[in-house]
Amino acid sequence: MNLYAHAVIIAGGKSSRMGKDKALLPFGKETNLTEYQYKKLKKLFHTVFISAKENKFDFDCHIITDVYHDTSPLVGIISIFETLKNIDEIFILSVDAPFVDKIVIDKIMEEKDDNADVIIAKSPAGVQPLCGLYKRSILSLAYIQYQKGNHKLQDLLTLAQSKTIHFEKDTPFTNLNHPKEYEEALKIKLS
Repeated sequence: MNLYAHAVIIAGGKSSRMGKDKALLPFGKETNLTEYQYKKLKKLFHTVFISAKENKFDFDCHIITDVYHDTSPLVGIISIFETLKNIDEIFILSVDAPFVDKIVIDKIMEEKDDNADVIIAKSPAGVQPLCGLYKRSILSLAYIQYQKGNHKLQDLLTLAQSKTIHFEKDTPFTNLNHPKEYEEALKIKLS
């Protein structure tokens, strides 16, 4: 099987709704959700990085630390492209979306569009900004948004040349933001 080039797991959020760092919550057979995502993506990509404020993980992994003090996925995206200077495109996935699978990733990665700054998933619930292929061309727009103090990825994607890949169900994009969602996800994954 051919592997895709590069992926990054965004795992630097505050987890304020969860009440504890969701990146470190146990999941499946793994010590934590980040390791679960990491092992899944390692089967599909040559190189997998983790974007976070610091290396808080107890497994061997490549960390991209945020270059700015602020905490947001926008800062993560800027940090990724500033750190990986020779990489022009990278698949980005949120740590709290464990049901994004190979089918979803293949559909996004196999969609080629030289004019797009980003190719992202869209489900009935809307655009999924942390499940997509980001290109270096988005960096200049990300800087503009950061300087404005606007960290909303949805606004960044509106400015960018964004291509959406439509999916019929929301299930793969379930985010584990609250304790109840995490508990429900454990039942699904462990059953």
